[in-house]
Amino acid sequence: MSYAIKVSNLKKSYGANLVIKGIDLEIFSGEVFALLGVNGAGKTTTLECIEGLRKYDSGSISVNGKLGIQLQSSSLPSHIKTIEAIKLFSKWNKTKIDASLLEALNINDIEKKQYNQMSVGQKRRLHLALALISNPDIIFLDEPTAGLDVEGRFALHQEIRKLKNQGKTIVLASHDMAEVESLCDRIAILNEGKIAFCGTAAELSEKIGKKYFIQIKTIQGTQTIETDNIETSLIQMLTEIKSKGQKVLDIKVDSGTLEQHFMEMAKKR
Repeated sequence: MSYAIKVSNLKKSYGANLVIKGIDLEIFSGEVFALLGVNGAGKTTTLECIEGLRKYDSGSISVNGKLGIQLQSSSLPSHIKTIEAIKLFSKWNKTKIDASLLEALNINDIEKKQYNQMSVGQKRRLHLALALISNPDIIFLDEPTAGLDVEGRFALHQEIRKLKNQGKTIVLASHDMAEVESLCDRIAILNEGKIAFCGTAAELSEKIGKKYFIQIKTIQGTQTIETDNIETSLIQMLTEIKSKGQKVLDIKVDSGTLEQHFMEMAKKR
């Protein structure tokens, strides 16, 4: 597969503190790719280096296409109206305004609102529209659904899937693991400035080892354990409950989630 972004031996320091410690990464054209990491792992610095917003010390970054960037924290002049911002960015990028894009993001509902009158969710919708207005090949979305209601999240997810179907490459940074699992083809996990894992969610589950969570509810309360062996653990729990003369009200068995696997990988040293 052809790559949209290729990062080789990327290093970045802040003073004596080496934050990015030799990252190698390839993001394929047309995929939805998530870069994950706990606070301090180097995720934001890595993204900013790739986006061209921050200088790096050594290594190389190759980008094959035009970028569109929605930052986690952005701002516009307080009194600019939505439609004015759309027209301004359209003129800067020498592109026509895509009416279908504005409709998909419900921009028409707020086109006359001033920036300082918008809710957090409305601002994020506008920022995304501005990132897409130049018809970019590669789109960076940093916490794109933060502050959005259920309807707004659904609309944005639909737009991301639509962009993928158009052949766009999407790089997603999100703390919402359900969102990542639903949208992304592959994920990379940063741990202390290095890539701890890169692959699909299924490959991460296999690497971590299948874990299950057994929850048994009785009149006396609820017991929950984490196990690799459902049969043995369940028999042991039920035997113990029976020996105490307790009545089982409910049993739930869940496989490990992406969030649990992510935390397992992120905390490893």
